[in-house]
Amino acid sequence: MSKIKPSKGAPYARIMGVGGYRPVRVVPNEVILETIDSSDEWIRSRSGIATRHWASPEETVAAMSVEAAGKAIADAGITPEQIGAVIVSTVSHFKQTPAIATEIADRIGAGRPAAFDISAACAGFVYGLTLAKGMIVEGSAEHVLVIGVERLSDLTDLEDRATAFLFGDGAGAVVVGPAQEPQIGPTVWGSEGDKSDTIRQTVPWDDFHAGSQEKFPAITQEGQAVFRWAVFEMAKVAQQALDAAGITPQELDVFIPHQANMRIIDSMVKTLKLPDSVTVARDVETTGNTSAASIPLAMERILATGQAKSGDTALVIGFGAGLVYAATVVTLP
Repeated sequence: MSKIKPSKGAPYARIMGVGGYRPVRVVPNEVILETIDSSDEWIRSRSGIATRHWASPEETVAAMSVEAAGKAIADAGITPEQIGAVIVSTVSHFKQTPAIATEIADRIGAGRPAAFDISAACAGFVYGLTLAKGMIVEGSAEHVLVIGVERLSDLTDLEDRATAFLFGDGAGAVVVGPAQEPQIGPTVWGSEGDKSDTIRQTVPWDDFHAGSQEKFPAITQEGQAVFRWAVFEMAKVAQQALDAAGITPQELDVFIPHQANMRIIDSMVKTLKLPDSVTVARDVETTGNTSAASIPLAMERILATGQAKSGDTALVIGFGAGLVYAATVVTLP
């Protein structure tokens, strides 16, 4: 018989607060057209993107995260000292070690929480949310700060016609805490590593370091393959998340997918047969694809603009490089 005492966590977990930060500089499609042979009409028709935000040198991954985290903590009505863990999802923190989460934890005044980074691309925020839920129910933390943050402008090849217009910068954060009833549903997640080359870094860091490649590494993708996968396979995952939570499309209030592409979002809405009463986040139009930051940024905006309200039931799904994916149903804070 085990002598280990059982964990004493909360029965359930919930999102308590949300915050976001978008860099000051707004970049219209006209700027992108300076380096690729395309048009504003083509970019809008293919992606739905009109503008995106690009960070200045001062708007670092850590600085943007601190801003978003401060708003989320205030929105949750707690103090930084109550944060027991900090999880940061990012692919654009360029130090192999230490994790940027440790610096962020210190800068927000969180004391000595657990702090670590995860790399799950555009699904990273939902991965972090799932880990936070487990921590709270298990009892290893009472409040967890989950951040999705990217400076994808650092990894954008402005001469790549397939991707130059897609990416933006920003940070989104949520505080996850204890709940007495289910407010974060089961997560449906996974990966399809046999398709990992469809979204990838152009050059490995070691090849660049060795000098065999002169051009700085960037993110590239096979657009049509990614589109087909996202539309057909991710709609299935989204439906599985609804089923796991015991929610029908008619009971859903809000849909917050990864803001990859407006055509993908609209196609998923159609495939899922979501009723017109469901509010759909379309933050991609003015924010671009911010990878791990896109879901919390879209969540923050949809609440701030009054398109959604506290207590609404929302389906969130992230999907991207790996290929990885994760979906769950949450109650909005």
